[in-house]
Amino acid sequence: MDVSIPPSIDVATFALQAGVVCAHAWLAWELHGLLRRRGVRHSWLWAALLVAPAVALLMSGGLFRRVMRVMGLDGDAPHLWRLCSAMWNIGLGGAFAVEMARRGWRLWRVRRARNRRDDGTPASEPELTRVGLMTRRAALAAPFAVSGYGVFIERERFRLTEVDMAVPDLPRDLDGLRIGQITDIHAGPFLAPREIERVVAMVNEAKPHLSVVTGDLITGPGDPLHETVDVLSALRADSGVWGCMGNHEKYARCLGEAQIYGRAKGIEFLRQSSRVLEFGDARLNLVGVDYQRTSQPYLVGAENWIEPGALNLLLSHNPDVFPVAAKQGYDLVLSGHTHGGQITLEIVDQTVNPGRFLTPYVSGSYQIDKSSIYVSRGLGTVTLPMRLGAQPEAAIIRLRRA
Repeated sequence: MDVSIPPSIDVATFALQAGVVCAHAWLAWELHGLLRRRGVRHSWLWAALLVAPAVALLMSGGLFRRVMRVMGLDGDAPHLWRLCSAMWNIGLGGAFAVEMARRGWRLWRVRRARNRRDDGTPASEPELTRVGLMTRRAALAAPFAVSGYGVFIERERFRLTEVDMAVPDLPRDLDGLRIGQITDIHAGPFLAPREIERVVAMVNEAKPHLSVVTGDLITGPGDPLHETVDVLSALRADSGVWGCMGNHEKYARCLGEAQIYGRAKGIEFLRQSSRVLEFGDARLNLVGVDYQRTSQPYLVGAENWIEPGALNLLLSHNPDVFPVAAKQGYDLVLSGHTHGGQITLEIVDQTVNPGRFLTPYVSGSYQIDKSSIYVSRGLGTVTLPMRLGAQPEAAIIRLRRA
């Protein structure tokens, strides 16, 4: 059954938007103080005029379409403008967070010093030195540099990752089998379907024996579902192109539409179903399931699709089902969903990323007993249109005898 977007996602989106609005108010306050100190008359008016372009960038993000709908119009800001909006809003939000952290730290130091004084004299906030002022400016500029890199550079640095997956007791006719995987495209305002064409070409160049698409073709209603499937229909593989559904197909209420249109274009999305593919004397049992909701038991009845004597391969959008799949007897699972965390702070630790709040299986290959999973970082983005330390990828999984 199709479902609406969970309230938690709406709350998170609203919180981010509210934070960016507060950041713009902070920017106006800072400009007002700067102009007043320099003796500029009507400093509030000039501050408002200076912030107006920044507010325009804010509006061209997720708020732009809503404002247009309130006005009875329909339309989106130009693509480049939306990217600039994303970079500005992320950068300003980061600068605002840095400044609030700095002020909180200074306030804590003042209160700590006040508590240590014996004469009861209030402690004053220390003035910034020249080095401190330069450090503050660099800290405020850093989020803009990082967001610019994540939005304009790394977000579009698609790569083809080739990985060998060791499978115990793999039939000889499946040794060296190549599986192409594309996942988490999220075609829409920040990734046009035509941009996926070069990824499809990279996968085709590797000549996979079969290709799979593991969900999240789009993000929400109104995104270009048919155009995305049209591009994916150019995938070429000896044993066809297969897929499963992600959570955003559920949110966009297009599960049935995606399956029917995909089938018409040569892509078979498996929804709680299986197909047995033959490679010489070996059989590969390909099983696909819809997105497994975290509030319900995973893979109910999926053990009935296990094919004795075959390699059992499960396509599941979310990787947190892996322990259940391994227990049921699946040899290999292919997933996406996490975007590799999308923003990974590798300078701290490669495990520091938002994906860790969803699942321990964030990116790459994992193993439980004789079962393995590969979690692809995928191509697109959601919530924040940027990548950092989690380069977008398509994958070629090559099966090897353990």
